[in-house]
Amino acid sequence: MAEANPMLSLDALTFGSAKGALEQGCAAIAAGETVFDLGGVSAADSSGVAVLLAWQRRARAANQRLTYINVPQNVQKLAALYGVDGLLPQS
Repeated sequence: MAEANPMLSLDALTFGSAKGALEQGCAAIAAGETVFDLGGVSAADSSGVAVLLAWQRRARAANQRLTYINVPQNVQKLAALYGVDGLLPQS
């Protein structure tokens, strides 16, 4: 099983937290982290899905493969609703 990323500590992926989450995730990717544990995320909206996609783009640009674990059901549903669930690899 993939190990969780200790650098990523988020409780929300919403409009209000998107900028900080984006920066935190990009820093983790730059440090070589490739597994993001979203188990602590209790609130999410479309901004959060956009952040997940931005992290994927950043990882790809760094020639890394980013994987998400413990993705909350509401995030999965939003990604499916927008038709981007296939772009968010899960372990």
